[in-house]
Amino acid sequence: MNSVDSKEVFKPRARLLQHLGDQLIGTPRLAVFELVKNGYDADASCVKVKIKGIGSKSPSISIRDDGDGMSAETVRKIWLVIAHDHKEKQLQEKKRTGKGRLPLGSKGLGRLSVHKLGNKITMVTRAAGEQEVVVKIDWNAMIKHEFLDEANVDVEVRDPVVFTDGSTGTRIRIKELRDLHWTRGEIRRLYRQITSISSPFGAKTRDDFEAVLEVPDFPQWIKNLPDPAELLKRAPWKYSFQFDGKVFSYTYEFRGIPGVSREKRTVVEENARLLVPPAEVDDDDPLFSGKAQTGTLRKVIADAEMLEGVGPISGTLFVYNLTPKLAKKMGEAQLVKGFLDENGGIRVYRDGIRVYDYGERNNDWLGLDLKRVNNPAKGLSRNIVVGHVSLGQDESHALVEKSNREGFIENAAYGRLQRLVIGAIEPLQREREVDRKAIGELLGDVQDPETKSILEPVGKLRLIGQKNNLSGQIDPLLDRIEHEYTSMKERLLSTGISGTSLAVVFHEIEQGVRSLYRNLEGKPEVEDVADQVNEMMRLLDGFSDLLRKKDRSLVDLKSVVKRARDLNRIRFRHHKVRLECPAVEDDAPSVRVSCSFGLTLGAITNVIDNAIFWMRTRWPDEEDGSGRALYMNIEPDFEGGPAIVIADTGPGFEDAPTDLVRPFYTRRPDGMGMGLYYANMVMELNDGELTFPDVSETDVPAQYDGAVIALQFASLED
Repeated sequence: MNSVDSKEVFKPRARLLQHLGDQLIGTPRLAVFELVKNGYDADASCVKVKIKGIGSKSPSISIRDDGDGMSAETVRKIWLVIAHDHKEKQLQEKKRTGKGRLPLGSKGLGRLSVHKLGNKITMVTRAAGEQEVVVKIDWNAMIKHEFLDEANVDVEVRDPVVFTDGSTGTRIRIKELRDLHWTRGEIRRLYRQITSISSPFGAKTRDDFEAVLEVPDFPQWIKNLPDPAELLKRAPWKYSFQFDGKVFSYTYEFRGIPGVSREKRTVVEENARLLVPPAEVDDDDPLFSGKAQTGTLRKVIADAEMLEGVGPISGTLFVYNLTPKLAKKMGEAQLVKGFLDENGGIRVYRDGIRVYDYGERNNDWLGLDLKRVNNPAKGLSRNIVVGHVSLGQDESHALVEKSNREGFIENAAYGRLQRLVIGAIEPLQREREVDRKAIGELLGDVQDPETKSILEPVGKLRLIGQKNNLSGQIDPLLDRIEHEYTSMKERLLSTGISGTSLAVVFHEIEQGVRSLYRNLEGKPEVEDVADQVNEMMRLLDGFSDLLRKKDRSLVDLKSVVKRARDLNRIRFRHHKVRLECPAVEDDAPSVRVSCSFGLTLGAITNVIDNAIFWMRTRWPDEEDGSGRALYMNIEPDFEGGPAIVIADTGPGFEDAPTDLVRPFYTRRPDGMGMGLYYANMVMELNDGELTFPDVSETDVPAQYDGAVIALQFASLED
């Protein structure tokens, strides 16, 4: 039997466009937002959105702009061709409009927004020197046809009726709305959304473009909304930054709080280093990832290469304090809180036009809320910050918007953007903590960092568990965690060890908390959640046992240093760190002290971890890390008792020792601020001390001109 070859074509059904419009665009508000952006692309100065008939059975929406409009040929050959690439070509060729704009859309799908909103659509448009074009689409009639090419669209060319006297633009009216119920809350959110298309928060604004919402049936719904500019003046903190690939500059302002005697303060840096977290912490270190030693190291200092396809970035953030005492002093606390509920978060703008949906309630694109769970004393949660990040449309070509218009595709360029912004706001978090601590002391409201480090995250996990109907499974385990915490704290206090706390426990279970938080935010399996909480419980049990037994014995410091060297050997090789360690030589003397071997080893590893990071900032990866060197030795005659001395060739310390060992204080982007705090606590448990001697007070060779740390132990003779 002979085979027969034939060529066939896809035959899309008529209902395809309706489905695409409904599925690609998330909400009616986002659909309106997309139509406003189309007006911007058309070089409009103003786009007016009007919603009529709210509360009736036949509400309608109209969107009118005063842009360039379209000719009949453009309507037929471009507007009616779904996924046409004319805007993409315009973007690639960097062909700007008369007002100097590059198109915000490039996929040719934005016009499907009209189909998200309603069944009957009438578009009237006119280009300069052309007749008026009227396009009518009735989806009720169109979907009766089986295939798309059988469903005709009515296109009429006529003398101007809407756009007369030489005016141009486009007006779209939608009737038989799919969503008939536009509530006061929805209207106010739509108002905020379309008016925020051009930044009200200090971004690079477009003076030549505005969007207006009219609700003739209920004008009071949007009449007396608070003025963002006035509410931004009440923010105690303002922070601005810029980075162009060479220079990172920022200005931090504490603008004062009425009734609080903390003086205003400004910090200006014109030429700082922009430190960024590695792309993937685990992948960046073979000790933790178990991966091969070869591969590309993630940069920790931003440079021009990181801006490839992203372009220069800048931003401004306004930060509030919603604690009851301070909220009362600022006045109209509920007004400010309501403003933050609606506007809290960090938005993204390109060429002064907003990229949706960054800054919305459901998009924690920088992970601010999760970071605050992990680091309550330092983090910036979205409900206290309002701000923006600004990009250039031309330079940020590698940042591609998703087809559903809800953010960028999460490619490599987007990952770099996240890291750049996280690094850029690190100085704000660090400086703000200085002022917050001072304010707390003035008000007599210094919170216990141990409580915040354990009890606050556990409380958040309870709430998320409740939301996911998992309280019965995880609450008993969380009760045990809180009980063990309280018991351990009492045991610590009974030992009389000053300055110690249980935040070290939180430091050790941070990864478990992060994983559990993410799991609970999704759709978790009960068994997985229980396993994760049980694992944290086992860690807590281990610390509890340590405190009960004190886990102290006679230890040869030489064995501790040798073990630390062996454990970190792969890391030294991976990060191109040269190690000098006289203490492990065969002829090196043994020095015995009373300490916990395991805890001391952990403290040394924390110090090494800090040293490696900071040496990478002084000797970047592209320079082969040729200057990175670490020195570890034992000094039996160190003042106060024998000591393990660790020195490096990094940039050295910028802060006072009291700040260095303070929990949650760090200059590392995305850091916990617990490494040296952990080491300090370990030394106190060992009846020793963590010190920061000058190099002249040690036997450290002069070439190690960075940080010097000594883990000093009590002499056995004492």
